[in-house]
Amino acid sequence: MRRYKRFFADVELADGRIVTAHTPNTGAMTQCAIPGHEVLLSANNNPRRKLKFTLELIRVNGSWVDTNTQRSNRVVEEALRADQIPELTGYEVTPEYPFGDSRLDFLLSGEQGKALVEVKNVTLCCHETIACFPDAVTVRGQKHLRELTTAVTCGYRAIIFFLVQRAEATAFSPADSIDPEYGCRLRQAVAGGVEVLAYRTLVSVTECRLERRIPVQL
Repeated sequence: MRRYKRFFADVELADGRIVTAHTPNTGAMTQCAIPGHEVLLSANNNPRRKLKFTLELIRVNGSWVDTNTQRSNRVVEEALRADQIPELTGYEVTPEYPFGDSRLDFLLSGEQGKALVEVKNVTLCCHETIACFPDAVTVRGQKHLRELTTAVTCGYRAIIFFLVQRAEATAFSPADSIDPEYGCRLRQAVAGGVEVLAYRTLVSVTECRLERRIPVQL
């Protein structure tokens, strides 16, 4: 029915009850948080929780979109540990690695050296089939790009990994109309040796997993 104060969403259940669900997503959720969209909630009976329900998925253009950013890293980590990302195989995986003034999502270690990976959850399409990030100005995201660029100069392989949650997306591009500074810094990072990977997910009511890589348009 509505999303407000970033972390709250009022949802009408199938039986007509209206509940307030926690929304684990700090972004604008443009194209997703729209009244009338079908959603999927999870329930938690922990008495210490203020809100019993969590907003997990939203149906957009006939397909489920995983808006729970707390799950994004788990999806990528599962694929990394199973060597399901051809560009990033043969590594040992360490989550939440401190580097510079940030904690980057993964440190990958192997015979080929070390790599740092930062994951971004993508739920917006700027054009009909072009997924884009961010959906709001992200100073934190710009900082991560600077850290990755620095990592390259320190001998690391550095990867920004866009986890695209839109089933209709056939390519990825930075959202220059929303945060032109991020787009500029992304291109500068690539020029400085940072790699960009964009993978589309397959989302259902039972799972979210990587489906296939899609091209990046800078």
